[in-house]
Amino acid sequence: MKEIKRGSEPDRYREGSTQDERLLERVEDLQAMGMDAWRIFRIMGEFVEGFEEMSEIGPAVSIFGSARANSDTDMYQECVETARLLGEAGFAIITGGGPGMMEAANRGAKAGGATSVGCNIELPFEQESNDFIDVSIDFRYFFVRKTMFVKYAEAFVIFPGGFGTMDELFESLTLIQTHKVRHFPLVLFGSEYWGGLLNWLRETMVTDGKITQEDLDMIFVTNDPVAARDHIVAGYKNRIAIRGGS
Repeated sequence: MKEIKRGSEPDRYREGSTQDERLLERVEDLQAMGMDAWRIFRIMGEFVEGFEEMSEIGPAVSIFGSARANSDTDMYQECVETARLLGEAGFAIITGGGPGMMEAANRGAKAGGATSVGCNIELPFEQESNDFIDVSIDFRYFFVRKTMFVKYAEAFVIFPGGFGTMDELFESLTLIQTHKVRHFPLVLFGSEYWGGLLNWLRETMVTDGKITQEDLDMIFVTNDPVAARDHIVAGYKNRIAIRGGS
């Protein structure tokens, strides 16, 4: 497994604080302001290292879901199968590198003979990489890591999860809605889990005019790994055809 790690930075912050926390903290004294300015170079370096490493993986799919999922659940196994099918179809698999659904997706990638990528994040509590990763990259900043998930993916598959999963879902919807990314399949896996959210979006946001039905049509909902694979493969072929014609 190829792993990229970055050194630590001694500074004035409390033990256990993360680089994201330090970046977002309001500062008033000149010394702290100067540290913020220099932190730009660390952010640039993180982007450069991520770009260099991720550019070699080829077409990929980013898969998200809860770190708290157990391996003995049906949803975990369906995630393994979805990633395996996508791997056999020629896609590398990108995850957040941790346990739960991330582990399931990386496990499926290995089973499908695909490159298995884990983009880990520095957290106040330890998150160890799972054992099914070929390329492991450690990030300090959430926004740098999130850029890698989108930039190097041809599609997202989103399994049941919590706040982090919801964050990835709505960021991707915003990027598609605003045409920052185009022809980008977004799969929600698990109709029962996502049903309440989708009903609220339809009955509240659409009804109130905050979004349109066409916005909801950006989402493909399924309980079938084969259907998820086929939807993404069709979207990728369409995207390639459009690129070739541009």
